[in-house]
Amino acid sequence: MNNDKYYIESHKLIYHLDRVLDWLNNKDIYPIYIEIAPTGVCNHRCIFCALDYLNYKPNFLEKDILKKFLYDIAKANVKSIMFAGEGEPLLHKDIDFFVNYAKKCNLDVAITTNGVFLDKFVEKILPDLEWIRVSLNAGKNTTYSKIHRTKKEDFDKVINNLFYAVKLKEKNKYNTTIGVQFLLLNENYKEIFMLIDILKDIGVDYLIIKPYSQHPYSINRLEDRLYYDRFLKLEKEIENYPKKNLEVIFRKNTLLKMEGDRLYKKCFGLVFWAYLASNGDLYACSSFLNDKRFLYGNIYKEDFKSIWHGKKKKKILKMMKKFNIYNCRKACRLDEINKYLWMLKNPPQHVNFI
Repeated sequence: MNNDKYYIESHKLIYHLDRVLDWLNNKDIYPIYIEIAPTGVCNHRCIFCALDYLNYKPNFLEKDILKKFLYDIAKANVKSIMFAGEGEPLLHKDIDFFVNYAKKCNLDVAITTNGVFLDKFVEKILPDLEWIRVSLNAGKNTTYSKIHRTKKEDFDKVINNLFYAVKLKEKNKYNTTIGVQFLLLNENYKEIFMLIDILKDIGVDYLIIKPYSQHPYSINRLEDRLYYDRFLKLEKEIENYPKKNLEVIFRKNTLLKMEGDRLYKKCFGLVFWAYLASNGDLYACSSFLNDKRFLYGNIYKEDFKSIWHGKKKKKILKMMKKFNIYNCRKACRLDEINKYLWMLKNPPQHVNFI
């Protein structure tokens, strides 16, 4: 299997040792990364949607409010943001402004999208993006329409949008990484090689193949009927399949985690990231949206620094000292970070024998 040069199966906290050291010294640090949901609206109703329980509410972050938030977090030395969240970020009419302005604030910017509306914004946003990742969960339009619960034509539109984005990148020599993510499901796992053929001809940089992870609150319940053992057997086939320059990242470690136990006992990673919901609520964890226990505050009522240094945040961090992490999502995005931080807080014997 190709090496994961993007460290998607690992973490990058080791490149922020100054902030890790401050955390070890019990200082009140700012997050490195924040995920932002510009809107709660989505044009798809994917069968696997983790946030379906939020009901795709027609929330749109106000331009001036989000602009101030971006300015404030940049001043607080937040390093990066990703536009994604409960809805489809490209459905916000000002998404190009947000991307361009965030870049001017020296924030690294990324987008996760279903890619249907990429053609409307790609020329304006591509130069300012570190990366863009398209969720594309089938190798043909009929399967795509069933999984994404949309019209078959969307599949062809996404493929065309990816093709145009790659050509635009090549023509202008942009550094933006263009990737695709494929979620392994019973309905689509046989179409991986069809998708690889399509993407390698388009020239995207990578394809991530990852397992479905059950969100604690999501309405859909796919986990109990998934063929994890069968999925693991795909690794060798993918490794031997011709891919040209397409990097295929098969998330085997994440698959194995679905059946394994966590190697840490506490969640330490929350302070290194945050989630801004489409109604302005700032959360400690995206696995517990709408759970007021994890709500820091709202940017329509307070500025970022007031929220981050507020009483609610202190209360959440105190709660996490006793929180049972086995109630959390299995494939938590902070999993590798938490393993690293747990080892720093709880070193084994003989650490000087390196």
